[in-house]
Amino acid sequence: MALQTVFSILQAAANSWELFCALYFIVGMGQIANYCAAFILGSELLIRNARINFASLGVAICYAIGYTALPMFAWFIRSWRILLIALSVPGFLYIPLWWYIPESPRWLLSQGRVKEAEDIIRAAASKNGITPPDVIFKPEDCEQLMENKNKESQRLYTWLDLVKTTNIRNITLISIIIWIVISMTYYGMSLNTPNMDGDPYINCLVAASSEFLGYGSIWLFIRYTPRRFTLPFTMILSGTLLLLIKFIPQDMHVLSLTMVMIGKTGVTGAFGFLYLYGTELFPTVVRNMALGATSMASRVGSTVSPYIAYMGTYNKILPYILMGGTTVITGVLSLLLPETKGEQLPEFINQVKPLRCMGMNQDSRDGQRQKGNAQVGNEVNKIQE
Repeated sequence: MALQTVFSILQAAANSWELFCALYFIVGMGQIANYCAAFILGSELLIRNARINFASLGVAICYAIGYTALPMFAWFIRSWRILLIALSVPGFLYIPLWWYIPESPRWLLSQGRVKEAEDIIRAAASKNGITPPDVIFKPEDCEQLMENKNKESQRLYTWLDLVKTTNIRNITLISIIIWIVISMTYYGMSLNTPNMDGDPYINCLVAASSEFLGYGSIWLFIRYTPRRFTLPFTMILSGTLLLLIKFIPQDMHVLSLTMVMIGKTGVTGAFGFLYLYGTELFPTVVRNMALGATSMASRVGSTVSPYIAYMGTYNKILPYILMGGTTVITGVLSLLLPETKGEQLPEFINQVKPLRCMGMNQDSRDGQRQKGNAQVGNEVNKIQE
């Protein structure tokens, strides 16, 4: 957050295009890093139901509010320097949160730092008016935790741990592909608004407003449908709608705009859903790195998206064909990912579930292996509840 805020303000003083881009690189690095870290921290601090609401509505709706505010700020503040300062100053509101937001007890437990995790839980109990037991983590309850700690947590985890074992490697690679395509489609449609008919400020505002519908819809899906249905359905539906735009007559602008906005709504929901799904797929010991790696990979898609949008200046249909086709294909690919709804958050790498097509004969063996490892997650959830 410090990187994003400080270097955004420095951008306003840039006296060359090259310096502006160099500062913007650092701003983007800070933005995606603090978004992922905040998402994971909130997800690990909260119990299951609160975590779903936080992930699908809390963070996402706040993002949509900021997106909606952007065209309104830009409408009234036409100087880009002043606009940058106005958008950067709210970052200083984060400063008091440094002393207010605690560390993740789940992460502390995965590192074997039981005393620190217990102190945070006691502080939370005090704020909630609850009297905690004298001993929160009994020695026998921590036996499985310490066993896993001795096996895994004493070593330093690196990016290579995301591809070392078969299960986590498969999930990492598929997640990277999905993130790239969704990012490309999401930002491609966002940046394509100037190519649409009408005022660009109004178009941007309409596109931003569609985010509320997208995140609200995905919240309902998350509550009532399996994870393996939610992601493929939203991606295939969005991609199909974008492909169908080719068959709409050019004089039917309203229908075309409606289909674009519905398609963007689906992609928006899928984008927000990926963060929640990612926290459930990857274990605590590498969750932050995993979400960071997949988010970093998604920058490939966002880097390509301006060029796809630029194609719209020559052929308005071509961007929708490219984005729609890749989104449909990736939606089918996402069917391989395992189901995580109602499951405990995995703590260690050996708890990662296999792909559906590769795990049909491993269910019994994996179930026995994960039964003991799940005790740690169960204990954390009991304490949180």
